Amino acid sequence: MRLTGKTVLKEFFDSHADARTWISAWVAEVEDASWETPQDIKDRYRSASFLPGNTVVLNVKGNHYRLVCKVAYKSQIVTVVWVGTHAEYSKLY
Repeated sequence: MRLTGKTVLKEFFDSHADARTWISAWVAEVEDASWETPQDIKDRYRSASFLPGNTVVLNVKGNHYRLVCKVAYKSQIVTVVWVGTHAEYSKLY
């Protein structure tokens, strides 16, 4: 997969250093993946939630944070939309 929106991740872990390891591992996994369906994501990330518009919500670092991305399965592009705390997520979604 091609990953876009890395600046969103960098800005987040610059102020949340405890998430850096998880996010770095996730970036490497995404760039090595070839997801064709939501089930491919669910097979790897059991707690992944799926919203309309190919939006995926992932729990980060043991459910301390949330990461929202959009997946274009046919073009193999994952776009990071947002990452933040659960409280921030609850206000947005």
